[in-house]
Amino acid sequence: MERTVTLQDGGQVVIRRMRPDDGERSFAFFAALPAEDRKYLRTDVTRHDVVERRVKELDSGRVERLVAVVGDRIVADGSLELVGHGWGDGVAEVRLIVAQPYQRRGLGTLMARELFFLAAHHKVERVVVRMMRPQSGAIRIFRKLGFDEEFLIPEHVRDQSGSWQDMIIMRCNLEAMWRELEALVEETDMKRQIEERTGLG
Repeated sequence: MERTVTLQDGGQVVIRRMRPDDGERSFAFFAALPAEDRKYLRTDVTRHDVVERRVKELDSGRVERLVAVVGDRIVADGSLELVGHGWGDGVAEVRLIVAQPYQRRGLGTLMARELFFLAAHHKVERVVVRMMRPQSGAIRIFRKLGFDEEFLIPEHVRDQSGSWQDMIIMRCNLEAMWRELEALVEETDMKRQIEERTGLG
């Protein structure tokens, strides 16, 4: 998939699946993030081997990765990680990060929408996010999208500086998510796109 989308201020970006040749672009994106943003990421994405492993995972069938691109630069990165079978069947985890110059312009919501289209394609019914407590901006975004805070586990994970942080787990069901996105993304063809692209109509 590849879509050109318009931001709230009229700017345009291309949202597409990550490709095998995106390794260096992905590394440049993460390396340019402020240290405070990188501090709470799950892995140290300033290491080439970590970024290369993320690209190789594209063939695993366990993860879908999207990027938002302006020219030859990645300005946002999102992933849908499929939990698997058994207890995890029908559940996926979303991760999303947007470069600071593109925050508060609606790109995060547009990226989330595309990830949820993919979730519906994979017949996912529940979407979860895991974050550290200091990620207050991201927590607000996901609450706005309809996620509820389900669990808080005190001092459960370490950030990139080695400090223990509380982990917050939030969850949303996909049907409720569509309702929130319809309200947040002002596109008259939203319902038609959902029905055509997911078969939920």
